Amino acid sequence: MTNTVELRVPELGDYADVEVIEILVSAGQTVDIEESLVTLETDKASMDIPSTHAGKILNVQVAVGDKVSHGTVIATLESAEASVKAAAEDVASTQVIDPDTQRSIAAAHAPDAAPQSASSASHSCAVAVIGSGPGGYTAAFRAADLGLDVILVERWPVLGGVCLNVGCIPSKALLHAAKVIDDAEAMADHGIIFGKPKIDADGLRAWKNQVVGKLVGGISQLAKQRKIRVMHGLAKFESANRLTLDTGESIQFDKCIIAAGSESAALPGIPDDPRIVDSTGALELDPIPKRMLVVGGGIIGLEMACVYASLGTMVSVVELTSTLMPGTDPDLVRPFRKIVDGRYESIRLNTKVVAMRATVPGIEVTFEADGTQSTELFDKVLVSIGRRANGDKLDADKAGVAVGERGIITVNKQMQTNVPHIFAIGDLAGGPMLAHKATHEAKVAAEVAAGEKSAFDARTIPSVAYTDPEIAWVGLTETEAKAAGTEYKKERIPWSASGRALSLGRSEGFTKLLFDKSNGRVLGGGIVGPNAGDLIAEVGLAVEMGADAADIGLTIHPHPTLSETIAFAAEAFEGTITDLYMPKRKGS
Repeated sequence: MTNTVELRVPELGDYADVEVIEILVSAGQTVDIEESLVTLETDKASMDIPSTHAGKILNVQVAVGDKVSHGTVIATLESAEASVKAAAEDVASTQVIDPDTQRSIAAAHAPDAAPQSASSASHSCAVAVIGSGPGGYTAAFRAADLGLDVILVERWPVLGGVCLNVGCIPSKALLHAAKVIDDAEAMADHGIIFGKPKIDADGLRAWKNQVVGKLVGGISQLAKQRKIRVMHGLAKFESANRLTLDTGESIQFDKCIIAAGSESAALPGIPDDPRIVDSTGALELDPIPKRMLVVGGGIIGLEMACVYASLGTMVSVVELTSTLMPGTDPDLVRPFRKIVDGRYESIRLNTKVVAMRATVPGIEVTFEADGTQSTELFDKVLVSIGRRANGDKLDADKAGVAVGERGIITVNKQMQTNVPHIFAIGDLAGGPMLAHKATHEAKVAAEVAAGEKSAFDARTIPSVAYTDPEIAWVGLTETEAKAAGTEYKKERIPWSASGRALSLGRSEGFTKLLFDKSNGRVLGGGIVGPNAGDLIAEVGLAVEMGADAADIGLTIHPHPTLSETIAFAAEAFEGTITDLYMPKRKGS
């Protein structure tokens, strides 16, 4: 039977009067289900609107520049289809799918789901995702895009998890503000003198919160567009196919993706005092102290130290081990250390915090080093001694999921736990606790849950400290290579040879690449200096692609840029570099 169907704009969440920026079909064209019709653009992103039916386009009723909203007719189509998908979708082409039909479609995509009665549960779905951080929302979005009915559970009132709300994003906003202050001060050596900055903590905090709000709002919008049901509450397993929330609601699921993240590790025995904060509290800048101690010389603590030092706080750092940024190649840390030694009040290595006491004037901290104790007073103390996974806070044992030490859940390359229909990703799945790792794991978990073949098989995961200067590394480190007895050749290019670095007044940095001696393949690399976190992606791609020195050196890099230093390192290995005089050649 042939019939005419109006293809309409689906629900756009909070958006209306969205501009059409491209028409992708024309009259007489045959289209399939899900084939894109037009592209719309909001202030957040562009999106393609797919066809809900297969058939021949009779006419297109919108043009580039038109403003459209939910229900606007895009085109009319002559349809002869009788597919399950078309029947499952709203006959008026609004793309609203009732939950029962969604679950039927999901079951077809998830043949390994364990069927159980959902009659006693408040809600049921094909995939339940616990946690809405970068890993969680990515898993939910990918699963929904693959046709699965998804419920996304978040314990806090807003989506985005630690990264968007109290982690990566707000800290980078404050680090940008700190960099502006530092750059303005540095220009005094180049003939441009600014006055001393006046810090409006309330205004800075409001701007930081505005940045966070835009991103959180965007995540909520994307969830609405995908018809993902979002539930707020603390989720725990009741069984292998059911979650209960502290709100009293329950969810029956076919498959579950755990993305519950991690929390700041606590220092035992410290007093409960608002002047002692973790990284979340430090982001509030309330108030900006005159004197602050950062306990822990890891990346998170050092990033916040950079912020507070730029805002005028006298900062001290205490680290239990012998180096800052434990696990990072010492040479990468050295340029950073040279700068902060002159900026920070003190840096104490091989030192233990043995006690803290809250007093009216401040927090008394007792240190111990080389068997000797000393006590000092600080206005604020930031405890940043790492993070602990939340895998053991979900009653996962009731689902049969094995949880290891420090809340880590062991998974395979498909991100499956020992219970195959339950997946774990992100911080609680082991490995580096990084948002970009979690998002890649999330897509694998969602794809496997949908019955697709997929695996997490990253050769390398980049790490970045957004300090000043930035420190970034990827692939094999020198520390790892020496420990494993791996033969490698290092090429190190000082940024004093970079015209771009000199023009920025930042010649303290360098770029180093590690090469396989036998074939010249890139094994890893590290970069210190402004924008190191952006530059390191090229090295990561080289490792993933199995590129060698010639591949990088013969790729023309724009001049003058900091990216040239990566090419210089490759040319140095090949013996073709002219920007430095290096008489020793490969094989000599």
